[in-house]
Amino acid sequence: MTSPAAQTRYRVDGMDCAACATKIDTAVRRMPGVEDVNVSVTAGTMTVKHALKSDLAAIEKKVTGLGYTVAQVKGKTEPNARPAQDDAKDDHDHDGHDHADHAHAGHDYAGAAKDDHDEEVEGLHGHDHTPASGPWWNSAKGRLTIASGAALAVAFAVHTIWPATGPWAFIAAMLIGLVPIGRRAVMAALAGIPFSIEMLMTVAAVGAVIIGAGEEAATVVFLFLVGELLEGVAAGKARSSIQALTTLIPKTALIEENGTTREVPAESLSVGATLLVRPGDRVPADGEITEGESAIDESPVSGESVPVRKGVGDKVFAGTINGDAVLRIKVTAAAADNTIARVVKLVEEAQESKAPTERFIDRFSRWYTPGVVVVAGLVAVVPPLAFAGDWNEWIYKGLALLLIGCPCALVISVPAAIAASLSAGAKRGLLMKGGAVLEGLGKITAVALDKTGTLTLGKPQVTDIVSFGRAEADVLRLAAALETGSSHPLAIAILAKAAADKVKVPAASKAQALGGKGVKATVEGAVVFLASPQAANEAVKLSAEQTAEITALNDQGKTVSLVLVDNKIAGAIAMRDEPRPDALAGLKALTDSGIKTVMLTGDNKRTAAAIGKQLGIEVRAELLPEDKQRIIGELKGQGLTVAKVGDGINDAPALAAADIGIAMGGGTDVALETADAAVLHGRVGDIAAMISLSKTTMANIKQNISMALGLKAVFLVTTVLGITGLWPAILADTGATVLVTANAMRLLRWKGGA
Repeated sequence: MTSPAAQTRYRVDGMDCAACATKIDTAVRRMPGVEDVNVSVTAGTMTVKHALKSDLAAIEKKVTGLGYTVAQVKGKTEPNARPAQDDAKDDHDHDGHDHADHAHAGHDYAGAAKDDHDEEVEGLHGHDHTPASGPWWNSAKGRLTIASGAALAVAFAVHTIWPATGPWAFIAAMLIGLVPIGRRAVMAALAGIPFSIEMLMTVAAVGAVIIGAGEEAATVVFLFLVGELLEGVAAGKARSSIQALTTLIPKTALIEENGTTREVPAESLSVGATLLVRPGDRVPADGEITEGESAIDESPVSGESVPVRKGVGDKVFAGTINGDAVLRIKVTAAAADNTIARVVKLVEEAQESKAPTERFIDRFSRWYTPGVVVVAGLVAVVPPLAFAGDWNEWIYKGLALLLIGCPCALVISVPAAIAASLSAGAKRGLLMKGGAVLEGLGKITAVALDKTGTLTLGKPQVTDIVSFGRAEADVLRLAAALETGSSHPLAIAILAKAAADKVKVPAASKAQALGGKGVKATVEGAVVFLASPQAANEAVKLSAEQTAEITALNDQGKTVSLVLVDNKIAGAIAMRDEPRPDALAGLKALTDSGIKTVMLTGDNKRTAAAIGKQLGIEVRAELLPEDKQRIIGELKGQGLTVAKVGDGINDAPALAAADIGIAMGGGTDVALETADAAVLHGRVGDIAAMISLSKTTMANIKQNISMALGLKAVFLVTTVLGITGLWPAILADTGATVLVTANAMRLLRWKGGA
């Protein structure tokens, strides 16, 4: 029986590159009681899975000793919490989830997201890179870099005026920057990481002084600090890009209670509260409109430039902007559990998990750095010993190789790109659970999609009103009168059509529901019967023409109800769950990318075939959940890499069987735990966009790795040949890191390529 474990999350201040994360990971992993560690440079976090009785103070002291500041994220420590997965497919329990009514109580999205935000605002004003810390020159690293640069300038002045004392001035200037670096190197070595970038830097600088290159040593230390500062600023940009979403939510809200309105902090809103949102105001919480109709600008959350018209019963998201009318909104999620807070939390967790490519680079760098040290040592001693080379010359070249060997640019090349992509995707409502999912999406060759709620809107709509003796408007008016107050999906469709056509609905009396047949009531003195075709045919014999028209509508997958007035056929209303507005274009984007598409549905073959023909997609209908799972297996057996897209209600086995499971959802209804990825705004086109983002990211990663290794290869050769020395070596490393990071940051501007 395994002992109970807890999981604690920290904000770590001062991490700039993957080498920082590796040092912290290695040191903390060796602490007693620690079972697993996950460190994310881009999120600025560390998650530790540990025994309940672990000494957290000792863990924090160990990280502090490495030169970082650490603060525990406020919130509960979760016993037996599941750590972020390197491979998001490993531990997904897909069974039993219901996306439509997914209960969020008990999940710590909200608390954690809120806690993270509070920690960012309240506890980390000293952070080197977050927006809350102010300009870079006010950070600890900024001040150290400025001091080192000033000391170097003074040393050059002293050397010019008093050449004899110049070397000592350069040594003093070097020590200003090197002492903190050396201290971190020693602490890392004691923690089991002897080949840290700080150690390479310290050995190179001290070695340069010993062979009389103090001027270069001081300059190299300064350039190293500049490089670290630039890396930190770039890392901070990636880190803050997703956190910037939290600024979309207003700080206050107008709440209505007992007929009065008062202003309260938005974070204090509770589920069920009624809000008044004026034109031009941002919506302060996720909710449902109870009164009013307005155009809602959802671009801050979804990226859509065109405002969406919404009315009573429609959902609105925190951070969106009310357009032209006063709205009353019932809060459906507390501030800490709104869509934006959950997106921030999920993206931060995703940034902590590693893609296969990133894990490979990590393993490679563990051998690469010691290998560089060995090669540098051989370059320094073999030519003088074996070929009578000049010791100073070859030691100098060996030291330059140490600096060239710094793995920063290489190890940051993958996580920087993945972090930027996850952030860019989240801003568009594309949520991916980590780098493994992001990388896997680009390999998809087949997509299986559910019908109801995925390719279609998930609710019937009136498609046809047929006159059999009365005007179409009259048929709709009478049907709406019978359905007023009903919550049946078909009734809602009829009432929605009546509202859209601005039909004045008369009152109905003596209403009665006839089981399996329809609804009957008295309207305007006449007995009106809204009946199924079979029930109508029993009451009044349908003509051949009427039967043929009803059959034609049924063949299109539509449900038909007939309106009878005083036992005479007045007309028919046809309804169907219609495709999403972007379904056709979304499927075309997938097929244009060479991806096979297939619809898997439990619906009847006639309805499924009608929708499939309209959308131009292969159809497999009348399937049980196990049938969907079997078909996914068949597709994989054909050598295809399969993504399954569904609303999760009856798709759980298929989502689990697919290489990538994608949940379709809207707002807080999306069950983010069930699948590997989620299309938050329910657009079919976003599936292709998600795959496009993956491919763009992998291309960016290949560019980064090529730049990192290419520059090192060039300077390795030029250093051995004596063309370049210490300065170009450190510039090559710093330059490569900045180039790689800047290239990765381009992904933050990704707008979608579907």
